[in-house]
Amino acid sequence: MKIVVMIKQVPDTTEVRLDKRTGTLIREGVPSIINPEDKNALEEALRLKETTKAKVIVVSMGPPQAEHALREALAMGADEAILLTDRAFAGADTWATASTLGQALKKIGDFDLVFAGRQAIDGDTAQVGPQLAEYLKIPQITYVRELVIDDGKVRAKRALEDGFEEIEAQLPALLTITQEANVPRYPPAGAIMTAYREQEVVFWGAEDIGADPETVGLKGSPTQVKRSFTPPPKEPGQVIKSAPGEAAKDLVAILRDKNII
Repeated sequence: MKIVVMIKQVPDTTEVRLDKRTGTLIREGVPSIINPEDKNALEEALRLKETTKAKVIVVSMGPPQAEHALREALAMGADEAILLTDRAFAGADTWATASTLGQALKKIGDFDLVFAGRQAIDGDTAQVGPQLAEYLKIPQITYVRELVIDDGKVRAKRALEDGFEEIEAQLPALLTITQEANVPRYPPAGAIMTAYREQEVVFWGAEDIGADPETVGLKGSPTQVKRSFTPPPKEPGQVIKSAPGEAAKDLVAILRDKNII
């Protein structure tokens, strides 16, 4: 069995600041981490590796420094790591990102499962996983908390707002994993040293995956983020201190004044 896990290096959002003049994120000096739910996806793949002897390949798209995220994944137990990095990929929205990842997956070939985190903390769109499944034309199960592989099929417990549902899909399939699925392991010190000293991260550019220039990067993006901004603070609340009967009347008057009722 071959499992491909999509991971993304993201800024630690507890440290993110916005440039008030340009409205863009200030990334300089901000620590980067593996997107948390991508770690859950990797952990799920590694657990399957322990029981099925699966091969786990981690793939990321980003700048050259994203190599560190891939080496952390290798230290956790992944077998191979591939970084898609090229100026042609810059400015990609979720659709162009999915197209790029999809072209890389077609080059990898013969995969049984694709795992991704439910969503990334820097964008919170939860779109890349489903879009990637659509690009590859394979079944997808999102918001997965539990899964079982049996007889060429995957059965997964999927979280909904008001409960759960169980879905079965034929392999190959793509699953997005939630943080409730597991607790990602910490790589041991020896594995970290091996990941940096002995293991290889493969770099692929646009030519390596045979990318169509019209489907990647800014050219392949039907949407663009023009500006990011912090919403203005909400108005302070109002406390009604009158007696209960009068308080109700005062509340109704306030709501009518604001055209709420």
